[in-house]
Amino acid sequence: QVQLVESGGGLVQAGDSLRLSCAASGRTFSSYAMGWFRQAPGKEREFVARISTSGSRTYYADSVKGRFTISRDNAKNTVYLQMNALNSEDTAVYYCAAQGRSSTSYDYWGQGTQVTVSS
Repeated sequence: QVQLVESGGGLVQAGDSLRLSCAASGRTFSSYAMGWFRQAPGKEREFVARISTSGSRTYYADSVKGRFTISRDNAKNTVYLQMNALNSEDTAVYYCAAQGRSSTSYDYWGQGTQVTVSS
């Protein structure tokens, strides 16, 4: 079992930056690929970014590429999402998720953190 707790959300203005954190506890964090997802009001949850177990490979949705950076610190059991040049379309609840090596989907999810960007 892995517990994930997101933090760092808040209310910011367009153009500002924000860094989200996701702290993991439980089984070995470094054995999980990690992802960030978001869900805006009235919309389905969408993929934002993903990072491999070692951190050597990252993937991004086109909508955030060049503005967001995912990273992880396996010594601290934490994954981060640095978000720059935020705009109103980034307003959503952001979730982190963990995927085990043998899984085809994400196994564990956090409770989410709200990010609101005012224009």
